[in-house]
Amino acid sequence: MYRLYISTEIQSFSLDDALQEISAERREKALTYKFEQGRRECVLAYLLLKKALKETFGIEGNPVLIEQEGGKPVLKDFPNIHFNISHCKEAVACVVGDEPLGVDVERIREYSEQLAHYTLNEEELQEVQNSAYPAKTFIRFWTMKESLLKYTGQGIRDDLKTVLNTKDVIFDTQEEKDFIVTVCRKAR
Repeated sequence: MYRLYISTEIQSFSLDDALQEISAERREKALTYKFEQGRRECVLAYLLLKKALKETFGIEGNPVLIEQEGGKPVLKDFPNIHFNISHCKEAVACVVGDEPLGVDVERIREYSEQLAHYTLNEEELQEVQNSAYPAKTFIRFWTMKESLLKYTGQGIRDDLKTVLNTKDVIFDTQEEKDFIVTVCRKAR
Protein backbone atom coordinates (compact mmCIF):
# COMPACT_ATOMS: atom_id res chain seq x y z
CA MET A 1 0.00 0.00 0.00
CA TYR A 2 1.24 3.46 -0.80
CA ARG A 3 -0.01 7.02 -1.10
CA LEU A 4 1.18 9.42 -3.77
CA TYR A 5 1.20 13.16 -3.23
CA ILE A 6 1.71 15.58 -6.12
CA SER A 7 1.91 19.37 -6.03
CA THR A 8 2.23 21.88 -8.84
CA GLU A 9 2.22 24.81 -6.39
CA ILE A 10 5.95 25.44 -6.67
CA GLN A 11 5.61 29.20 -7.07
CA SER A 12 2.64 29.82 -4.77
CA PHE A 13 4.18 29.66 -1.30
CA SER A 14 6.47 31.94 0.65
CA LEU A 15 9.91 30.42 0.40
CA ASP A 16 11.19 32.42 3.38
CA ASP A 17 8.32 31.20 5.59
CA ALA A 18 8.64 27.61 4.36
CA LEU A 19 12.38 27.57 5.09
CA GLN A 20 11.52 28.24 8.74
CA GLU A 21 9.03 25.30 8.82
CA ILE A 22 11.51 22.62 7.77
CA SER A 23 14.40 20.93 9.50
CA ALA A 24 17.78 22.64 9.67
CA GLU A 25 19.32 19.86 7.57
CA ARG A 26 16.71 20.24 4.82
CA ARG A 27 17.02 24.03 4.92
CA GLU A 28 20.79 23.66 4.48
CA LYS A 29 20.25 21.31 1.54
CA ALA A 30 17.70 23.64 -0.07
CA LEU A 31 20.07 26.58 0.19
CA THR A 32 22.76 24.68 -1.72
CA TYR A 33 20.67 25.07 -4.89
CA LYS A 34 22.02 27.93 -6.96
CA PHE A 35 18.63 29.08 -8.25
CA GLU A 36 15.41 29.81 -6.39
CA GLN A 37 13.48 27.28 -8.51
CA GLY A 38 15.61 24.42 -7.17
CA ARG A 39 15.24 25.71 -3.63
CA ARG A 40 11.47 25.83 -4.03
CA GLU A 41 11.33 22.29 -5.41
CA CYS A 42 13.50 20.95 -2.58
CA VAL A 43 11.46 22.68 0.13
CA LEU A 44 8.11 21.69 -1.36
CA ALA A 45 9.23 18.06 -1.61
CA TYR A 46 10.01 18.06 2.12
CA LEU A 47 6.71 19.78 2.95
CA LEU A 48 4.88 17.12 0.92
CA LEU A 49 6.75 14.41 2.84
CA LYS A 50 5.70 16.00 6.15
CA LYS A 51 2.07 16.10 4.97
CA ALA A 52 2.22 12.50 3.76
CA LEU A 53 3.71 11.24 7.01
CA LYS A 54 1.09 13.07 9.07
CA GLU A 55 -1.89 11.95 6.97
CA THR A 56 -0.74 8.37 6.40
CA PHE A 57 1.07 7.48 9.62
CA GLY A 58 0.11 10.21 12.13
CA ILE A 59 3.72 11.42 12.37
CA GLU A 60 4.13 15.11 13.12
CA GLY A 61 7.15 17.38 13.11
CA ASN A 62 10.21 17.50 10.91
CA PRO A 63 11.45 14.04 9.95
CA VAL A 64 15.18 13.40 10.00
CA LEU A 65 16.42 11.98 6.70
CA ILE A 66 19.59 9.95 6.31
CA GLU A 67 21.05 8.46 3.16
CA GLN A 68 21.69 4.79 2.61
CA GLU A 69 24.58 3.59 0.49
CA GLY A 70 23.78 4.72 -3.05
CA GLY A 71 22.08 7.89 -1.79
CA LYS A 72 18.53 6.64 -1.17
CA PRO A 73 17.00 8.66 1.69
CA VAL A 74 15.35 6.92 4.64
CA LEU A 75 13.64 8.14 7.78
CA LYS A 76 16.11 7.92 10.64
CA ASP A 77 13.49 7.34 13.35
CA PHE A 78 11.03 5.24 11.30
CA PRO A 79 12.95 2.54 9.41
CA ASN A 80 9.76 0.61 8.53
CA ILE A 81 8.20 3.56 6.71
CA HIS A 82 9.35 3.96 3.13
CA PHE A 83 9.23 7.08 1.00
CA ASN A 84 10.68 8.65 -2.09
CA ILE A 85 10.54 12.15 -3.52
CA SER A 86 11.12 13.69 -6.93
CA HIS A 87 10.77 17.11 -8.47
CA CYS A 88 10.93 18.92 -11.78
CA LYS A 89 10.05 22.48 -12.83
CA GLU A 90 6.35 21.70 -13.09
CA ALA A 91 5.68 19.39 -10.16
CA VAL A 92 6.88 17.75 -6.97
CA ALA A 93 5.96 14.17 -6.06
CA CYS A 94 6.22 12.26 -2.80
CA VAL A 95 5.24 8.65 -2.20
CA VAL A 96 4.99 6.96 1.22
CA GLY A 97 4.17 3.40 2.18
CA ASP A 98 5.03 0.31 4.15
CA GLU A 99 7.38 -1.20 1.56
CA PRO A 100 10.20 0.11 -0.66
CA LEU A 101 9.10 2.63 -3.29
CA GLY A 102 10.59 4.78 -6.00
CA VAL A 103 9.04 7.79 -7.71
CA ASP A 104 10.03 10.02 -10.57
CA VAL A 105 8.31 13.05 -12.03
CA GLU A 106 9.50 14.60 -15.28
CA ARG A 107 8.36 17.48 -17.42
CA ILE A 108 7.17 16.51 -20.89
CA ARG A 109 9.70 18.19 -23.14
CA GLU A 110 10.84 18.09 -26.71
CA TYR A 111 11.77 14.60 -27.87
CA SER A 112 15.50 14.01 -28.40
CA GLU A 113 16.36 11.16 -30.74
CA GLN A 114 19.96 11.23 -29.52
CA LEU A 115 18.94 10.84 -25.87
CA ALA A 116 16.47 8.10 -26.79
CA HIS A 117 19.20 6.09 -28.56
CA TYR A 118 21.45 6.47 -25.51
CA THR A 119 18.87 5.41 -22.91
CA LEU A 120 16.43 3.01 -24.59
CA ASN A 121 16.86 -0.55 -25.80
CA GLU A 122 15.67 -1.48 -29.30
CA GLU A 123 12.18 -2.56 -28.23
CA GLU A 124 11.63 0.61 -26.19
CA LEU A 125 13.01 2.76 -29.01
CA GLN A 126 10.62 1.14 -31.50
CA GLU A 127 7.68 1.85 -29.22
CA VAL A 128 8.70 5.51 -28.90
CA GLN A 129 9.28 5.93 -32.63
CA ASN A 130 5.92 4.30 -33.49
CA SER A 131 4.03 6.37 -30.94
CA ALA A 132 1.68 9.18 -31.91
CA TYR A 133 3.38 11.17 -29.10
CA PRO A 134 7.08 10.21 -28.99
CA ALA A 135 7.94 12.83 -26.35
CA LYS A 136 5.34 11.48 -23.90
CA THR A 137 6.23 7.87 -24.58
CA PHE A 138 9.92 8.60 -24.05
CA ILE A 139 9.25 10.41 -20.76
CA ARG A 140 7.08 7.48 -19.61
CA PHE A 141 10.05 5.13 -20.16
CA TRP A 142 12.42 7.60 -18.51
CA THR A 143 10.25 7.90 -15.38
CA MET A 144 9.91 4.12 -15.20
CA LYS A 145 13.69 3.69 -15.36
CA GLU A 146 14.46 6.42 -12.86
CA SER A 147 11.74 5.33 -10.41
CA LEU A 148 13.11 1.77 -10.54
CA LEU A 149 16.65 2.99 -9.86
CA LYS A 150 15.36 5.06 -6.94
CA TYR A 151 13.35 2.05 -5.70
CA THR A 152 16.51 -0.08 -5.63
CA GLY A 153 18.66 2.75 -4.30
CA GLN A 154 21.09 2.49 -7.23
CA GLY A 155 20.51 5.93 -8.72
CA ILE A 156 21.31 6.82 -12.31
CA ARG A 157 23.89 4.58 -13.90
CA ASP A 158 25.69 4.38 -17.24
CA ASP A 159 23.70 1.54 -18.82
CA LEU A 160 20.09 2.66 -18.86
CA LYS A 161 19.10 0.33 -21.70
CA THR A 162 18.81 -2.76 -19.49
CA VAL A 163 17.20 -1.13 -16.45
CA LEU A 164 13.68 -2.39 -17.10
CA ASN A 165 14.75 -6.03 -17.54
CA THR A 166 12.97 -7.15 -14.35
CA LYS A 167 9.65 -8.72 -13.54
CA ASP A 168 9.90 -8.08 -9.81
CA VAL A 169 8.27 -4.63 -9.86
CA ILE A 170 5.12 -2.86 -10.97
CA PHE A 171 4.97 0.64 -12.42
CA ASP A 172 2.03 2.97 -11.81
CA THR A 173 2.18 5.90 -14.23
CA GLN A 174 0.07 9.06 -14.33
CA GLU A 175 0.15 11.59 -17.12
CA GLU A 176 -0.74 15.17 -16.42
CA LYS A 177 -0.79 18.10 -18.84
CA ASP A 178 2.86 19.08 -18.42
CA PHE A 179 4.46 16.11 -16.68
CA ILE A 180 4.46 12.36 -16.10
CA VAL A 181 4.90 10.69 -12.71
CA THR A 182 5.69 7.01 -12.16
CA VAL A 183 5.77 5.03 -8.93
CA CYS A 184 7.77 1.81 -8.82
CA ARG A 185 6.82 -0.82 -6.26
CA LYS A 186 7.37 -4.49 -5.57
CA ALA A 187 5.25 -6.92 -7.59
CA ARG A 188 3.02 -9.08 -5.41
